[in-house]
Amino acid sequence: MLTDPRIARLITLISAALRPAPGAGRIALALSLGALCHTVFAAGVLAMIVAMFFGLSESLGAVPWPWAVLANAALLVQFPLVHSILLTGSGGRLLARLIPGPYGATLVTTTYAIIASAQLLALFALWTPSGIVWWRADGAAFWVMTAAYTGSWLILLKASFDAGAEVQSGALGWMSLLARIRPVFPDMPTSGLFRLIRQPIYVAFALTLWTVPVWTPDQLVMAICFTAYCLLAPRFKERRFAARYGARFDRYRAEVPYALPRLTPTKDRPNAQ
Repeated sequence: MLTDPRIARLITLISAALRPAPGAGRIALALSLGALCHTVFAAGVLAMIVAMFFGLSESLGAVPWPWAVLANAALLVQFPLVHSILLTGSGGRLLARLIPGPYGATLVTTTYAIIASAQLLALFALWTPSGIVWWRADGAAFWVMTAAYTGSWLILLKASFDAGAEVQSGALGWMSLLARIRPVFPDMPTSGLFRLIRQPIYVAFALTLWTVPVWTPDQLVMAICFTAYCLLAPRFKERRFAARYGARFDRYRAEVPYALPRLTPTKDRPNAQ
């Protein structure tokens, strides 16, 4: 298990962070941003899990109708829009400048995770429910849907680990700063769920949208919009991968399907690491 590159990277990073190089100001900045990052990350994910479990029928938003339509639309659009912009080259340069001083580039993944988590928290905490409930599972159906919803989140967790838990959680930035080392990004992911499909994170995210035990107009709108995003946004990600990894990514793309696994196994799956 320790030879698994995904685990080895985490152990190396954590070990380095546990022995920080001298520098009280740098250490204080790293620990402060790390605490902020993981607090907002946990709050955003928890808000999403709970809000969708109830089909967005419960939230803190209280904008009067019909203005709630505009408020909800703004909340819905802001996440994929900003999320996609920050993943571009110019977005990365902007992230590097958001933290004043010499550490902005090191903290890019942490800054990105803080912003994305805050966006999720705003979306699900400030949504104004329509008050309409079409269907609420009960009895055996409730437990089946709850199991499916839980399973979707577990798949998303596994896909995030396969892609690089330190990047997905934002830990890479602040831990690298704490240790005063250059952030080491994961290699092109092709192991774990990435052996089956090229976009398991987006597919798992889409699954969470459609396995909820309560259905409302709110949940349907969100499921449709975000599923479209999950199918289209990775195309831009793959352009970046094609430019970065060249022929290696071309071979991987030829062997592994985009979003739906093949029913028959393919010989000679690419070896990721």
